Amino acid sequence: MNSRAVALAAGLLLVIAGGALLGPPLSGWDPETMDWEALEAAPSAAHWFGTDLVGRDLFVRTMMGARVSLTVALIAITVSLCIGVPWGMAAGFLGGSADQLMMRIVDALYSLPLILIVILLVVVFGRNPYLLFAALGTLFWLDIARIVRGQTLRVRRAGYIEAARAMGASTGRLLYRHVLPNVAGPVVVYATLAIPGVILAESFISFLGLGVQEPDTSWGVLVADGVQTMESSPWLLIFPGLCLAVTVWAFNTLGDRLRDRMDRRENAAGF
Repeated sequence: MNSRAVALAAGLLLVIAGGALLGPPLSGWDPETMDWEALEAAPSAAHWFGTDLVGRDLFVRTMMGARVSLTVALIAITVSLCIGVPWGMAAGFLGGSADQLMMRIVDALYSLPLILIVILLVVVFGRNPYLLFAALGTLFWLDIARIVRGQTLRVRRAGYIEAARAMGASTGRLLYRHVLPNVAGPVVVYATLAIPGVILAESFISFLGLGVQEPDTSWGVLVADGVQTMESSPWLLIFPGLCLAVTVWAFNTLGDRLRDRMDRRENAAGF
């Protein structure tokens, strides 16, 4: 992959992360402060991204939305790792009927429309952001479990694991000290590639009005607001939509680069 594209992706992520952390205090505007003299105003020196329908600074709200969207992604990926990695390692290491049973459960869950289940949970239990984080995490652990299981099947008969077993190491110690380090690389690659999916899923749910609610905001909420005024005030859609698209592209680019490097390493090792 082109190293310039990777450097650009990393730089854009740093800019967006820096803007999310430092942009609101540097701009001088509060996300809920209304400028009654600049209702639905175009971008200017006073309001870098313009303002929304009630005069709130769009730059600040876009950066606050970045905080929420990125936080949702990181927490959801953490939840999926906490479920998928132990599940996949246990299935691959135990093998036999335990492996068959655990992976059939994964196959059964694959057949369910999980995004609709997340929406149903939000509708039934209320629009709790913590519920949204956890529910999104349950969407992505299935792929992680499959990846980890495949890697575990490859290394469980390695000589160093057999030697550790002969020395009396327990199953838990074998998994933690010998299997986990060997599956960490593919897990990191997948997590990087999964973050854009989580961001898009959260944005979609918030776009439907079932996710993050006022006074909080996210890119999905801002895009939903921008769609309603895209003809009269296109900046309300362009800036949050552009930030969302750039972030998704950057994570995908970095994830592809990590995957390519891992493939080359495995080919060089003779796997």
